[in-house]
Amino acid sequence: MIPLQQTPTLAPDWLALTPALLLGVFALLLFVFDSIDPDESNDGLLAGLATVGSVSAAVVAGVFLLLGIGAGDGVSLYGGQLVVDGMALFFMLIFTSVASLVCLGSIDYLEGHDDIAGYYSLVLLATTGMAMMAASNSLATIFVSLELLSLPSYGLVAYLKNNKGSVEAGMKYFLVGALSSAVFAYGISLIYGVTGSLLLSEVAGALQGGEVLTDLGGIFGVGVLMVAGGFAFKTASVPFHFWAPEAYEGAPAPVSAFLSSASKAAGFVVAFRVFIVAFPIESVAGTIDWVLLFQVLAVVTMTLGNFAAATQENVKRMLAYSSVGHAGYVLIGLAALTGQGNGEIVLGAGMIHLLVYGFMNTGAFLFVALVEYWGVGRTFEDYNGLATKAPIACVAMTVFMFSLAGLPIGGGFLSKYYLLAGAVGAGVWWLALVAAVNSALSLFYYSRVVKAMWIEEPNGNLDRIDVRGYPTGLYAAVVIAAIATVVLLPAIGIFSGVAFEAASAVLQIAP
Repeated sequence: MIPLQQTPTLAPDWLALTPALLLGVFALLLFVFDSIDPDESNDGLLAGLATVGSVSAAVVAGVFLLLGIGAGDGVSLYGGQLVVDGMALFFMLIFTSVASLVCLGSIDYLEGHDDIAGYYSLVLLATTGMAMMAASNSLATIFVSLELLSLPSYGLVAYLKNNKGSVEAGMKYFLVGALSSAVFAYGISLIYGVTGSLLLSEVAGALQGGEVLTDLGGIFGVGVLMVAGGFAFKTASVPFHFWAPEAYEGAPAPVSAFLSSASKAAGFVVAFRVFIVAFPIESVAGTIDWVLLFQVLAVVTMTLGNFAAATQENVKRMLAYSSVGHAGYVLIGLAALTGQGNGEIVLGAGMIHLLVYGFMNTGAFLFVALVEYWGVGRTFEDYNGLATKAPIACVAMTVFMFSLAGLPIGGGFLSKYYLLAGAVGAGVWWLALVAAVNSALSLFYYSRVVKAMWIEEPNGNLDRIDVRGYPTGLYAAVVIAAIATVVLLPAIGIFSGVAFEAASAVLQIAP
């Protein structure tokens, strides 16, 4: 990483938002290309355009991150409403990487469907919202960016218009999401009423000294709880997780991958920034101890998610509940900010886990998309003997399952290790113990998939694979995700240093 005093700058400053701008431009280009001749079958061109756009944004975010652009306090824009720092660029890299895999994998999955341009435009617009969430430094811009993410997501879940499950899932997701947004907005209004500002740093400044909290501490506490509820919904944390299994099961599998990986990371980057910068625990602990709140949420979320996943017979629902469990692991990034250890270690560990999770979880859902493309089925039994027909894809799925469980086959092993070590260093060893026990439990249901693919005898439903063939785009996306998951095990150090520096910079901003 380039030292702070030699950090390169961009002129004009708005160029720091290039990853988000690229996503928005390519989303508009998709509309233009489709409007020229909407009746012509140009699915490959549209898919290629979306993939190029997301890959370009990912490359720019990665280059900016490695060059140190935004290091330290970051590049402040529009009066501090937006800030492009190391954390923002790190999460932009996660969002765009997941979007690239989803766009590539959707080429074959959407074969024969209408309104392909609308699908890819929604993906890129939702990713643009995520990128703006990562750079938001005000509760106002956070809310607007959240809606830019949420509205396209509702349409993506209900994209399969002739599929009752997809439409029903989209409706449920929309209704619960609308309620969550209303609660979140009301919480913001309460915080504004108490502090008189929406800028995160100014909110923190108003809380210093305690005079405001002495008079209006109850209102402020309710506002913080409402804001936390909005984040819990977006990250599928208990008790706001109930929408996730329904939405993920009914949505197209690539969309499930997109929501469970990128959208979850978007919720966490905002939670990290808001609670650390705007609500410093030293100032608000006497009114509302949000560290204790997140400790409870982390334990309940990882435990309920893993136990629910262990009882599923549908692979897609199992992955949905597994996603809830992983939200509990990442919550340790906030739950262990006790002040007793190095906060940048545990916060950076949460960022690293979301990076690795973006590849291994997206790959797992894209494997499900591959099986759905073949029409094999969704239960564990339907996967019996699948390795005899698709050995390469099954090797990739094995990598995903074992890495999600935390075995040393992929980057998931080291990202979980960082989380557990950070929790122990912060003095909450019991939180690390709960996470370790839950991780061991997850090995049970992840190994069921591996057992079905490699050990069980086929049940006669695999002949459809020969009929439909082997889709290039989906296969490539699954294999790329598997390679990235494995490579991140020895190469995690490339990103861990960046993550720890970005986390340290955010922690130093807090008064």
